[in-house]
This record gives sequence, structure tokens and C-alpha cells, in this order.
Amino acid sequence: MRVRRLHDWPAAIPEAEAIQERLRPLVVLDDPGPENVELVAGLDVAYSAGDDQVTAAVVVLDARTLEVAEQVVVSRPVRFPYVPGLFAFRELPALVEALEKLTVTPDLLVCDGYGLAHPRRFGLACHLGVLTDLPTLGVGKTAFVGTYEVPGTERGSWSPIVDGGEVVGRSLRTQTGVKPVFVSQGHRVGLDEACRHVLGLTPKFRLPEPIRRADRLSRGQS
Repeated sequence: MRVRRLHDWPAAIPEAEAIQERLRPLVVLDDPGPENVELVAGLDVAYSAGDDQVTAAVVVLDARTLEVAEQVVVSRPVRFPYVPGLFAFRELPALVEALEKLTVTPDLLVCDGYGLAHPRRFGLACHLGVLTDLPTLGVGKTAFVGTYEVPGTERGSWSPIVDGGEVVGRSLRTQTGVKPVFVSQGHRVGLDEACRHVLGLTPKFRLPEPIRRADRLSRGQS
């Protein structure tokens, strides 16, 4: 599939922050997203023990059956330092290479990470959404920015994540009695729709099936 080359990969923090600021206005948040999703891709990465190699996995599933349609794994050296808010620049080179190897184009990308719920409102899901121009959302395992109230214990319960007076995502309970996940918009998908997709992709486990599969694949598990 095609990924747009909107910038080079930076080596320094100021350059990376400038790229986020430059690309942020390209994020589309008022598009509800596709009504029918046939193929959904999960994206995740794993690091080597020395944290000097990153392995990116993209797993494309049939959205109805959750069966694997295609999967790709790419490993690359890490070229960017560990800086909160700039993780995308450690992970994107390998993720982009993996996406470019796909022979199909997904209707929706689900990232292990954040989108709008980010200090500069431009997390990994926003960045990937802009580069691919595909509907993209982020699902974090832990809160990153903002505050939220613990949602009800029932599946589907949620509470807003608020940062600087702005709603930047939701704490969403995907399974009854299980810890919530943190959903934020990336690009071309509404927050209501993002949460609906996440619930549809979590029939059994806490995490959406696409990123759960991508996590296992990136760590060399079947």
C-alpha cells in the first residue's frame, strides 16, 4: 500500500517537534469515518533487549470474521532517542516500511498508542493517519495525558479524557470488570465511531484483536 513521504526521519528532538507542529493541521477530526469496514489493520512494535532494534508488525484482519488476511513484520535499528511524546519517531520508520509491503489497503488502522491524546495533539495514530490518509485510531494500555474518571464496570462504559479543558479521548471498558483502555482519534474517524470500532474488535479480550495479534507477531509469537 502507499504511504506518503511528507518528511525525512529526524535525528534531533527540535526537528521532530517541528515536524509534529507542521503536520498537526493536516489531521481531520470531523470525519466520522467509513460506515463499512471490511479490512482493519493492527500495528504494534517490540524492542530488542538492548533497545537498539525495533520490530514492527502489521496484521490485517477481516473485520467481520477477525481472520488474518495479511501480515508483515519488519525489523530495523532504532535511530531516535527515547523521548516521551516523540515515540513515533522511534517506531514509524519500521511501521511505514511494513505498511508499504502490504498488498492490500486496510479500511481502518488501529495503533497501539495515542492519537489526539498527546501533549502536542499529534501522537502516533495522528501521524500514521496523515501519512497514509486512512482512518486511524489509537488505543493505549495506560493513560498518557489528561484526567479522567474511572468508567463503570460494564463493557461499553466510558468516561472522557480531558486535557487543558479539551476532550482528547475516552477511557473505555472493553470487557466487564477488566481495566479500561484509552481510545483517541487519529485521523478521519470520530470519537464515537472509534469507540464503536474498538468494542467491535474486542469480542473476548481487553485489547482490540488487530493490535493483540500485532503485539504477539512483533514479539515472535504465533
